[in-house]
Amino acid sequence: MSALKELRRPVAATIRLTVPAGGARPAPPVGPALGQYRLNLMAFCKDFNARTQKYKPETPMAVTITAFKDNTFEFTVKTPSVAWYLKKAAGVDSGSGRAGHVTASTLSVRHVYEIAKVKQTDPYLQNMNLESICKNIIGTANSMGIQVVKELD
Repeated sequence: MSALKELRRPVAATIRLTVPAGGARPAPPVGPALGQYRLNLMAFCKDFNARTQKYKPETPMAVTITAFKDNTFEFTVKTPSVAWYLKKAAGVDSGSGRAGHVTASTLSVRHVYEIAKVKQTDPYLQNMNLESICKNIIGTANSMGIQVVKELD
């Protein structure tokens, strides 16, 4: 038990940011958030940009940074939000203001399946089966006023 405690480093903070893919720069919002914990900005920017280069530029990536008291850090990058993918797939700027009454757009089940396959790579969704993720995405689509149909006409 005591050996386990020695391995754990004291955490100074957990920082959550949304940064465009391949677009981490030492300027705000990244600079001030990491600077106050005296973390190496350039190391984060280079590492983040390298990890997100497979995504299209300006894709909003959620990143969770764990800052340790010895000025080191670790971070995990999550895929963009389901809402962002749904808006992209439907070709709309925003969802319906009156979801359930006004339909903003329609998507096919195939679109939902493709989004689910991408989201399955997220660390917190790895143990969920694809069907559950699809149901989750359909629920999000319904709350945004995007109708999911078997096939688009």
